[in-house]
Amino acid sequence: MYIKRLTILCLVFALLVSVGCGKEKKRRYQAQFLTLFDTVTTIVGYSESEEEFTRLAELIRGELERYHELYDIYNDYEGVNNIKTINDSAGKAPVEVDEAVISLLTFAKEQYRATGGKVNVAMGSVLSVWHDYREAGIEDPENAELPPPKLLRQAAEHIDINDMIIDTGASTVYLNDPLMRLDVGAVAKGYAVRRLAEYLNNMGVDSLLISVGGNVAAIGGKPAGGYDKITDWNIGVQNPDKESPRSELMTLAVSDRSVVSSGIYERYYTVGGKYYHHIIDPATLMPSTNFTAVTVICPDSGAADALSTAIFNMSLEEGRGIIESVPDTEALWILNDGTIEYSDGFKTPVSVRDGN
Repeated sequence: MYIKRLTILCLVFALLVSVGCGKEKKRRYQAQFLTLFDTVTTIVGYSESEEEFTRLAELIRGELERYHELYDIYNDYEGVNNIKTINDSAGKAPVEVDEAVISLLTFAKEQYRATGGKVNVAMGSVLSVWHDYREAGIEDPENAELPPPKLLRQAAEHIDINDMIIDTGASTVYLNDPLMRLDVGAVAKGYAVRRLAEYLNNMGVDSLLISVGGNVAAIGGKPAGGYDKITDWNIGVQNPDKESPRSELMTLAVSDRSVVSSGIYERYYTVGGKYYHHIIDPATLMPSTNFTAVTVICPDSGAADALSTAIFNMSLEEGRGIIESVPDTEALWILNDGTIEYSDGFKTPVSVRDGN
């Protein structure tokens, strides 16, 4: 859910980290800004000056704001044709859009095929029903209700991704079904981070940590002890059990990889004492009940984002098969009883430390 609010940039300065012989000292800096992709973005990096890091943080904020506007399904922006524009024009006419939208939706179609339909950006009609009932339930918990099955089935008649017509030559997107709606929530943040990481790499940035609402990308490693020493970034895996005194289950030490988690703790509401989260299984049109959280680790933040949703909606066996079919990709699953399952090579690309 993307909500247009004031973007706030906050710099927090930390202590001296790295010293090189005959070179300026490098310090650790952190920036946070709010509301893009309706979440908190955190950037951590090492720089020789506050000014240098501030310039980089502002550049990143600007790039993410552009993707936020292009991938928004709720708001209009002057001079911008975005996902909402495409939805508003369903069944009427093709919409000319930025290359970044064409690229996202092409990627989304690829992920749809790769996951057997478990990630479907054409499910907007169904997800909007759940969104409306969830928002109403949060606003008025005593009268919270589940969407009627008939309403969900009717919405599901308009989720055929083949009705999303992408013309790369003309840079247009057309929804052939007037009642079809796109919802790119399962891929947008991760794909935006992927494109941002590629952009920064091309600029020569070789050490940075970016987190957009838990979609984490580690560019390179981080300096340690001197310019000639590099170590891994430490990324915590959130505990889906909010009643546990442990906020994190473990810490992953990674370099040049993305870590994306999906879980029941992200967006949910309660009906009759039961939690209903936002990850909807296309097969049942209901929140998936296989796990409380999953985490995917791979070099590509876009793929990690899509796969975290896909395997959340699969059985453990199906999810393992998907993960094993994708090179350099690993995952963990947290079952409803708290048991943690790992893909076969999980501890190969990362160092795992206990969360205590």
